[in-house]
Amino acid sequence: MNPTIIIADDHPLVLKGLHDFLIEKKYNVLACAKNGKEALTLIKAHTPDIAILDIKMPFLSGLQIAEKCKNEKLPTKIVLITFEKDEKTYYDAKTMDIYGYVLKEFALEEIENCIAAVIKDNSYFSPELLKYLELNELPENFDALTNHEKGIIKLISQNKTGVEIAELLLISPRTVEKHKSNIIKKLKLERKQNSLLIWAKENSAFFDT
Repeated sequence: MNPTIIIADDHPLVLKGLHDFLIEKKYNVLACAKNGKEALTLIKAHTPDIAILDIKMPFLSGLQIAEKCKNEKLPTKIVLITFEKDEKTYYDAKTMDIYGYVLKEFALEEIENCIAAVIKDNSYFSPELLKYLELNELPENFDALTNHEKGIIKLISQNKTGVEIAELLLISPRTVEKHKSNIIKKLKLERKQNSLLIWAKENSAFFDT
């Protein structure tokens, strides 16, 4: 599924960088806005699947736009990009049913994982932010995993292949696949290509020991 996206940021370089990156990755970017007022107008006009908004913008902030979308029951899912590592902003975002919160310094690295999560109706918050705020909100079904399975997920998040994981843990590649299958079942993930890899990347902050 190729979601429709609108981007808004009052920093021309950030806006252009994000726009060009998403276009290069073949995402369906409908329009860009330079301030909050423009962004809200575009959201109302196009009702995109996702709106990627800077938190601090002239006229309306990303959070104010999110609040208006929530009040008007607009279906667009809001993703915030920001330099703010701020607890209050984080909790405000949660209250507004924000789907994503990506730190600008990691935007290009994380935005694809974020979009992938949002499409599946999951939220995505920068692992660096969660680590910084020392939040202990564990991912759903996390407690169902054994320590051995958590170790495998950590290796998956580091882009290790099944064969490499098998060598590191001194088990057979077939056993690794069996573990992966069990992990997917426990986490109730869709049995789609890369679903476990995406989940592992999104939640990698919880596996750093």
